[in-house]
Amino acid sequence: MARIKPSVPSRQRRRKILKQTKGFVGGRRRLLRTATEALHRAWAYSYRDRKVRKREFRRLWIARISAAAKLNQISYSRLIDACKKSNVDLNRKVLSEIAIHHPEDFSRLVEQVRSAG
Repeated sequence: MARIKPSVPSRQRRRKILKQTKGFVGGRRRLLRTATEALHRAWAYSYRDRKVRKREFRRLWIARISAAAKLNQISYSRLIDACKKSNVDLNRKVLSEIAIHHPEDFSRLVEQVRSAG
């Protein structure tokens, strides 16, 4: 039986790593060891930041709702509390979209929630 030389599989392994570092700068793209380190670090950051992205969007939506609520003479916390008490089941993303794109509808929503609460 013929001996299998490692050249083809090892080249494939190296190519796979270097292919994933496309877009990196300098040796982080070209050199195997630094590319591997950079890739592992990039994977760690991307895993972490998938969680962080959700937090950041929620903060953005809350800031937008708060700004729109202040224009309607109500605080953010009182608005959310009134929404819960009057069974308005709109999440913060939808409330923020309404506040940005349809401010008159948001004002009507605030008045409706105020009267119910």
